Amino acid sequence: MSRKDWIEYTVTEEEAGMNVEQIVRQKLNVSGRMMQRLTRSKGILLNRKQPFLQRQVKAGDQVAIRVVERQPDRQPQHDTSRVKVQTQAPAPSTHVLPVELLYEDDHLLIANKPAGMMVHPIKEEQDGTLVHALAAHFAPRGEQLSIHPVHRLDKDTSGAILLAKSSYGHQIADRLLREGGIHREYVAVVSGVLENERGTIDAPIGRDPGHPTKRRVVEGGDAAITHYEVIQRSSHMSMVRVWLETGRTHQIRVHFEHIGHPLAGDTMYGGTRGLLRRQALHASSLAFHHPLRNEKLQCEAPLPTDLKRLIAAEFE
Repeated sequence: MSRKDWIEYTVTEEEAGMNVEQIVRQKLNVSGRMMQRLTRSKGILLNRKQPFLQRQVKAGDQVAIRVVERQPDRQPQHDTSRVKVQTQAPAPSTHVLPVELLYEDDHLLIANKPAGMMVHPIKEEQDGTLVHALAAHFAPRGEQLSIHPVHRLDKDTSGAILLAKSSYGHQIADRLLREGGIHREYVAVVSGVLENERGTIDAPIGRDPGHPTKRRVVEGGDAAITHYEVIQRSSHMSMVRVWLETGRTHQIRVHFEHIGHPLAGDTMYGGTRGLLRRQALHASSLAFHHPLRNEKLQCEAPLPTDLKRLIAAEFE
């Protein structure tokens, strides 16, 4: 039994008398959906044997779950949110850009996504995405993985993004995200001079009926809250640190347009082209308490060259 493919848990004296299912659900943080998958695939062991899930455990028992799934020969055609890593490298793509890994363990990784790269394909034949680049990175190791994005970054937003290397990693990271346990910060350059040193934009966001992908502030939209702090000002721009309470599509871009300060370069939301040929937005930091390592993890993504060039020209 490979340690990388399985996680083992030792039952304590206080937990004696619980059943196997309770240990798996409560102590190994397995969701109901994953519990069903593990049961079907014989992915739960008690002292290295297939157990009856209602069997009571005693102190010292070893409960194990398979955290790297057995992969089918090919991905379902409709599933474009992840790319399976085969034991041989995928066909080379001239569109794949190099990706820096800021953190990696057996279940999670944080990548520094370049601007201009989509996180995952939206069509089966599409390549050149972040998950393709990661597939190319892991293939030489011979690892059998599926890469699951935990959250998203817009194609033209650069910076830190959390992804899972297993269904188990995806489940625990998704729960962290839903419970507000992942803190993400951004650096943005916005048009105009912000008057206040700090501020909060609390405005609901919904779809723009006149555009297939654009969003806007609308009454009755999804609640959205953005906080910011001014880092530096020039005569006609402001550089800000931004962090979110919610994670709506295009939230930062929509909110700064809403208060009359669209992001530099963001032509979709009223920004003007200049030194930057994309929105001036970079996911600079990502932090959370790692549920498996029981420690705080924080990663910083260095500013990309194009954003550093704009900041140097405008603020230095």
